[in-house]
Amino acid sequence: MFPRDLQYKMPAEWARHERTFMSWPVRDSMVYPDDHESVCGGYAQVVLAIAEFEPVSVLVNEADLALAKRHLDAPNIELVPIAHSDAWLRDNGPTFLVGPGGELAGVNWRFNAWGGKYAPWDLDDAVAPQILERLGVRRFDAPVVMEGGSIHVDGEGTLLTTEECLLNVNRNPELSRERIAELLAQYVGIDKIVWLNRGLAGDETDGHVDNIACFAAPGKVIIQTCYDPSDENYEITQENLRILREATDAKGRKFEIVELPQPPLASFEESRLTLSYLNFYFVNGGVILPVFGGAAEETDREAARILAETFPDRRIRTVDGMAIIKEGGNVHCTTQQMPARG
Repeated sequence: MFPRDLQYKMPAEWARHERTFMSWPVRDSMVYPDDHESVCGGYAQVVLAIAEFEPVSVLVNEADLALAKRHLDAPNIELVPIAHSDAWLRDNGPTFLVGPGGELAGVNWRFNAWGGKYAPWDLDDAVAPQILERLGVRRFDAPVVMEGGSIHVDGEGTLLTTEECLLNVNRNPELSRERIAELLAQYVGIDKIVWLNRGLAGDETDGHVDNIACFAAPGKVIIQTCYDPSDENYEITQENLRILREATDAKGRKFEIVELPQPPLASFEESRLTLSYLNFYFVNGGVILPVFGGAAEETDREAARILAETFPDRRIRTVDGMAIIKEGGNVHCTTQQMPARG
């Protein structure tokens, strides 16, 4: 039976968490291994920030335990010895579900390192089952390649994603759009998908939605926008904005849309860095927001202000968004929420 048949569904990220899962960086699999020390510092900053709000479980390779302990010697943090290659747990970790009685389960998606970009990925594909086994919760194995950063849900039947990622031939070439939608409905308990078109320029994940847009509440979406016609993100974000304005959710509601400014363009070795305030993460009573400093100081302040107005009951906790971005992701990419059990 599918999770939906048993009335399991994926809660919205802002629902109460029992804890957050993350993974510790692995030098051998990094794009820039010489940056390992500074990237570890960036990850530690995110872990410590989240631990101010809720417990954090950090997956660590045995060889890195001593280093992780030095960085993460603080309350509310546990180190979990599970082998992995990449430290983007949003994408290779389980998607947690909650059943009608509050019982917890998890979806084990197939993982192929963002369309086969970073071999080998066998250790990462085995991470989700180990987490679920450690927790002693029911596991549903989904016959589809999927990354957690490619979907957002509102908890009331609507899922937000991009065609660029989910329909990419490097994920599930044998599956049609209709079949992918059907599998998502069966495994995360949604009734409607809002398909945006593309993700941000330079995003090597092939357009993960968690850099573009997310739900702030049922019927309410936050989107990062660009208004400079000379910027390649102008066409991308304006098209996605139009799609959202014309869309309705699973309950038939038109969306209230909150726009966040795009940070100024930043590059490294002639490649555009995918800077996004949308890569924030909900925690219990707060929001962990990456900010970028330097030329982005003004948009940093504006993004923090808008999110504070959007979530008046949450503390906006900023972290250095430049610390890990060269590796291809940011705060949301590193995290996976475990919902509170009923």
